[in-house]
Amino acid sequence: MAMLIKGEEIDILVARYCAMTGEKNKSEAVRKALAAQIETLSRKESLADRVVKIQQEAAALGFVSTGTDIEGDKAFMDEMWGEN
Repeated sequence: MAMLIKGEEIDILVARYCAMTGEKNKSEAVRKALAAQIETLSRKESLADRVVKIQQEAAALGFVSTGTDIEGDKAFMDEMWGEN
């Protein structure tokens, strides 16, 4: 499927990318830039995975939330995040 992308800012960004990478073909430059960004984003750890790690670390430290000690839970989480 062909795409037509118009806009002065797009032209400037593609030109800068080509100048920085030595790419001569604008379509190929856009393809490479998008492929690189998709690769970067797909390697990024999901929020769910980060939460699981935090929960596992908390459990290993003996933290079990009953949901009744809100101040104690907050203090613990602040410490875990280095915000105390």
